[in-house]
Amino acid sequence: MFHKILIANRGEIALRVIRTCKELGIKTVAVYSEADRDSLHVVLADEAVCIGPPPSTESYLKIPSIISAAQVTGADAIHPGYGFLAENADFSAICQESNIKFIGPSPNMIENMGDKALAKETMRKVGVPVVPGSLGLIKDVAEAKKVAAEIGYPVMLKASAGGGGKGMRIVWDEEKIEKAFQTASNEAGSAFGNPALYMEKYIENPRHVEIQVIGDGKGEVYHYGERDCTVQRRHQKLIEETPSPVITPEVREKMAEAAILGCKSVNYEGAGTVEFLVDKYLNFYFIEMNTRIQVEHPVSEMVYNIDLIKQQILVASDGVVEDKPRKPYGHSFEFRINAEDPDHNFRPSPGRIEYVHFPGGFGVRVDSHVYTDYIIPPYYDSLIAKLIVWGTDRKHAIMRARRAFEEMAIEGVKTTMPFHKAVLENDKFIKGDYDTSFIDHLLIKK
Repeated sequence: MFHKILIANRGEIALRVIRTCKELGIKTVAVYSEADRDSLHVVLADEAVCIGPPPSTESYLKIPSIISAAQVTGADAIHPGYGFLAENADFSAICQESNIKFIGPSPNMIENMGDKALAKETMRKVGVPVVPGSLGLIKDVAEAKKVAAEIGYPVMLKASAGGGGKGMRIVWDEEKIEKAFQTASNEAGSAFGNPALYMEKYIENPRHVEIQVIGDGKGEVYHYGERDCTVQRRHQKLIEETPSPVITPEVREKMAEAAILGCKSVNYEGAGTVEFLVDKYLNFYFIEMNTRIQVEHPVSEMVYNIDLIKQQILVASDGVVEDKPRKPYGHSFEFRINAEDPDHNFRPSPGRIEYVHFPGGFGVRVDSHVYTDYIIPPYYDSLIAKLIVWGTDRKHAIMRARRAFEEMAIEGVKTTMPFHKAVLENDKFIKGDYDTSFIDHLLIKK
């Protein structure tokens, strides 16, 4: 088992990793930018190292600073969390060269599965259905136009090295493709340090469903059901749930088999998520794999009674998946609480939090790094908390979520809480009858 783990991230995921490390008796090192000096993960870690000024390119994306922090503090492993360097093959390789264990896949696995263009090719080769698109990365606008003409508009440009809606653009006709390509590439370079893009056919009005997997790096891969992440705005998830309200047991089994098949083909190591688009006929198409822990991992934890961060650490330390899949029980939702104004197109709302009260009670969990008087910096993702609820079935979980939001208070900044409350009263959401355009229609109706 590791002696000391450095968490190369910030916010709630850094705090989430610290908590599991403490339960395993592992010392922790937090890294932080000057803007995050007062963040809770800095306070609760055993040690903390400032790695640079506020911009992520000068701190959380600066590999030499992070490696130096690990070496100075004697950390023998690095947990990358999600975002930033979590799917950066170069970072994984440098950790390896520095005799520091990267808690995640090897550089080769990240290149094959974390790189979204290569992942599609890997899945295609083993027989997993994929969305039509480019066979690799798109090198320039001319190639983008050529591929788009071949597969037909509308198309989607997507960042090869990241997720979360960054570096992603829908293009409806050739007139707009040059601007979209440049914008997406610049955004991807800024967010992930890699401007590479690939293209796929845009499937209108699908559902977004993903399979949680853990591989031991020796050929065994286990799955922990699916998560439905269809409620999104600007391709960034806002609400996730498991099980999906539309996936049948037969389709669930086929999707899980496809996910495992692809992961076994590369002897996948650690936690990962295989993502699919599902059309109205329940045909599913592989779109990408996230070779890291996901923001929405808690819903799987609640239903499967498993600590996925612990499993990541155990696999990285001795190649053992301790908690094999068990029979799931109940239904879980995660609601992302962002510092955004939903009444003004989810405009960011950084600033000082004047008052916080989080809900409690059976089946309610809040993952957050904020507190009263905490100042939300304007430099990073706007996620400030995740409300996770569990119920015996979907109806029960919805009722519990309503109760939890009645107790929850965050004052001083705008948040997505009013939006979530409205969704929980929406007939289509209650029935599970919606697709990825749900928020757009909700806002138009409003």
